[in-house]
Amino acid sequence: GEAATLNNIGGVYDSISQPQAALNYYNQALPIQRAVGNRAGEAATLNNIGVVYKSISQPQEALNYYNQALPIQRAVGNRAGEAATLNNIGGVYNSISQSQEALKYFNQALPISREVGDRFGEATTLNNIGGVYHSIFQPQEALKYFNQALPIQRAVGDRSGEATTLNNIGGVYDNISQPQEALKYYNQALPIRREVGDRSGEATTLSNIGLVYNTIGQPQEALKYYNQALPIRREVGDRSGEATTLNNIGGVYNSIFQPQEALKYFNQALQITRAVGARAREATTLSNIGLVYRDAKQPTQAIENWEQSVQITLEMRSGLQRENRKKFLEAESGPAIGLTSFLIDQNQADRAFQWINIATTADLADYTRLIDAKVANPLTQKALDEWNQKNQQLQFLRRQLEDKFSENLSRQMRELETEVNSEAEEIRRQFPEVAELFETTPKDIAQLKASIAPDTVVIQPVLLTNVKNVPNTIALFVLTKDSLSVKTIAINPAEFDKLLTEHREEISSELTSDYRETGGKLYDILIRPIEDQIQALSPKQLSIIATGKLRYIPFETLWDTKNRKFLIQKYPVNYLTRISTRSIPNSTLQGGVLALGNPIPRAPQNLAGTEEEVRNIAQLFPGSSAYIGNAATLDQFKTQAPRFPFLHLATHGCFQQGGCQKLGMEENTLLFADSQFNIRDAALLGLQNTRLLTLSACQTAMQANSNGEEISGVAYIFERAGAQAVMASLWSVDDSATKDLMVEFYQNINKGMSKNEALRQAKLSQITRHPFYWSPFILIGDAR
Repeated sequence: GEAATLNNIGGVYDSISQPQAALNYYNQALPIQRAVGNRAGEAATLNNIGVVYKSISQPQEALNYYNQALPIQRAVGNRAGEAATLNNIGGVYNSISQSQEALKYFNQALPISREVGDRFGEATTLNNIGGVYHSIFQPQEALKYFNQALPIQRAVGDRSGEATTLNNIGGVYDNISQPQEALKYYNQALPIRREVGDRSGEATTLSNIGLVYNTIGQPQEALKYYNQALPIRREVGDRSGEATTLNNIGGVYNSIFQPQEALKYFNQALQITRAVGARAREATTLSNIGLVYRDAKQPTQAIENWEQSVQITLEMRSGLQRENRKKFLEAESGPAIGLTSFLIDQNQADRAFQWINIATTADLADYTRLIDAKVANPLTQKALDEWNQKNQQLQFLRRQLEDKFSENLSRQMRELETEVNSEAEEIRRQFPEVAELFETTPKDIAQLKASIAPDTVVIQPVLLTNVKNVPNTIALFVLTKDSLSVKTIAINPAEFDKLLTEHREEISSELTSDYRETGGKLYDILIRPIEDQIQALSPKQLSIIATGKLRYIPFETLWDTKNRKFLIQKYPVNYLTRISTRSIPNSTLQGGVLALGNPIPRAPQNLAGTEEEVRNIAQLFPGSSAYIGNAATLDQFKTQAPRFPFLHLATHGCFQQGGCQKLGMEENTLLFADSQFNIRDAALLGLQNTRLLTLSACQTAMQANSNGEEISGVAYIFERAGAQAVMASLWSVDDSATKDLMVEFYQNINKGMSKNEALRQAKLSQITRHPFYWSPFILIGDAR
C-alpha cells in the first residue's frame, strides 16, 4: 500500500508538470514493489518513469524504463498494460524519427488492444500508425489507418480523438493536392474542436483551412482563417504555432503585393522561431524575407537573409535521421536554389559557387552519416558517437518545444544547443578527417580554385529547378586555377529528367541504338554552351562534378553531332566528388597490384571472366599478388592492402538502394569469399597508401526517386579512408569485356600514363563498340 500511494503521488506531480518530484516518488515506490514481489505494480511504475523521461526530453532513458516494464507485463499477463507500453515505445521511436521501429511497436500493440477489447486504445494506435505513414510519404497507407480509427472514435464517443483524426485526414488530402477533400474534413473537425474546448486544436485546424484557401488562390479567405487562429495561438501559449501563423499571414500579404505588411508579420515570426528554437521554421521565415527583398529590388538584404536560411539548413542536416531526410531536403532545397540563382543574376558567380560547393559537400556528408561510416581513429569515433547522442537529444527537445512551448524546455534547449555546437566546432578543429561533416560556412573561393590541378578544367552543372518564383535553368560552372565563370540554360525539368533516364537506358543496354541521339541532346545542353571556353583553356583534363541524376551518366558518352565524336574522343574525362581544400597524401609505395577476383565462383555470384582478368593484371607489375575464389577473403584483403598502391576488386559491389536481390547482397556492400563487407567500415581497411581502388563489377540502379548519391558517396567514403582515386562501374558489364578493358588500363599505367589517360586510351580502343561495354567505368578523384 505504501508503494501504491508513492506511485499515486508521483502521478499527481507528473500531471501538474513537476517531473523531478514525480521521479522522486516513483523511485521510492519502485524498490518497495520489487521487495514485496508486486510485479504488476513494478511494471506500472517503470512505465510511469518512462513517461516522465519522455516528457523531459530523455528518449533513451524513457526507452530504458519501458523496455524493463514490457517483459514484466508479459510475465504477469497484463495485456492492456503491455499494449500501452508498446504504444509508448512506438511513440518514442516516432519522436526520434525512427519510423520503421515505431511501426514495429505500434503494430504489436494493435492486435493486443483488439484482443482485450480496448476500443479507445485501438483507435489511438490506428491513428499513430496513420501518422507514421503520413510522415514517410505513404498517403494511401495513412488514409487506410485513419479511416479505421475514425468510426471507432465515433463509436466510443471520443470526440477529441475524432477531431484529431478528421484533421489528420484533411492533412493527407492537402498533401496529395486534393484541396476540396481537405476542406471537407477540416470543416468537420473544426466544430468538434470548439465543442470539446480544444483551443489549441481549433487554432491548428483554422490555420490548416487558411493554408488550403491560400493554395487554391483565395488569399482573403486564407487571411480570415489565419486571423482567427492567431489570437487563439497566443491565448494557449502555443509560441511555435503562433510563429507559423504569422509566417503564413506574411506569405499571403507578399502574394497580394503588400511587401511592408508581409515583412511586419515575417519579422514577428522570426523573433518567435528564434526564441523557441524552431530552426526549420526560422530558415523558412528568413527565406520568405529574402523573397520580399528580392521582389523589392533590394538585393543585399535578399542575399543576406537567404544566406542565413541556407546556413541554418546546412546545420540542421547534420542531425537528420534517414526516415525524414527526404522530406527535409525537398522542403529546404528552395532557399539554396533561390540563393544560387539570384547570385548568378547579380553577377556574383564566385559567391554562388561557394554555396554550391558546400551544398555538394553536405550531400556527401549526409551519405556518410546515413550509412554510419566509421573513422580509423578511435578517439575521433568516440567523439562522433558522443556528439551524435547529444545531437539526437537536441532534435528531440526541439520537436517537443514546437509541440508545446515552455520557458523551462526552451532554456534546456538553448543550453544543449550551445553544448552541441561547441562540441561540433571542437571536433572539426581537432579531427580534420571529419571536419567536412560539420562545415556550414562556404570555403574561400581563392582556396577552392587553388586546389584545382594545373591544366584542368572543372565543370559543375547545377540544376536550379522546381522552386516557386525561380526560373527553371541549369547553371554550368566552369573553373580553373585562375578563373571561374557560369552560364545558365533554360530547361524543362520534366523533359530533362526524361532525357537523362532515356540516355542511361540507351547506353546501359547493348540492345539499343539511339544512344547518339540522346547523347547529342545532352551534349547540346551540358557542353555546347561552354565549349568555346573549354577550347580556349586547352585543358589536359576535364573534371566533372556531377550532382543528382547526372551522376548516373558517363559524360564520355555525350555525342557532338557536329564533329561526330564522343566527348571522350575530344578530352580526357574524370570525375570529382566536390572541390576540396583538404589534401590527400601521396602514396610512397612503388608499383604492385593487389587483385582479388570471383570470390564466389557459383551462380548467381559467379564472375568467371574475372579470374583471368586478375591473373593478367597481377602479371603486369612485379611484386603483385592475386587471390581468386575461396582465397579472395576479406581477411586477406585487410592484411595485404596496406602494402600495395593499386587495389583491384573484381567482385560484386552492391550500391543500389534496398540491396541487390538477384545477388543476395545488401546495399553498400562488397562481396568477398568469406563475407559481405559494408563500406561504412572502409576507414578501417588501411588505405592510406592507395593510389587507386578499382571496383570492376558494381551494381547501381537509376531509380525514379534516387539522385545518384550512392555513386559519389561510395567514392567519397573511400577518399576519406585514404584512397586518392576510385574507379567504379555504373552498371554491371559482361565480364570478358571488362577483363579486356581492365588489362589494357593497367598495361597503360605500366607504360607510365596517368590514371586518367590510361583509362581513356583503354576506352578509345573499344570506341567502335556499343558504349554499354566501355562507358560505365568512371574514374573519381585524383586523375594523375
